[in-house]
Amino acid sequence: MAEVIVKVGEFEVAAAITRASATKLKLKKGDQVAAVIKATEVMIAKD
Repeated sequence: MAEVIVKVGEFEVAAAITRASATKLKLKKGDQVAAVIKATEVMIAKD
């Protein structure tokens, strides 16, 4: 698992995603991403 922390203004949203998902998205520190938040889960996307 990988932890993704998304800063939203002065707040942070943390999400646990699989390492495979982090690799597929080619995530690295400082990337700009979008977080889709549902009642049961948080999804991370990268443009």
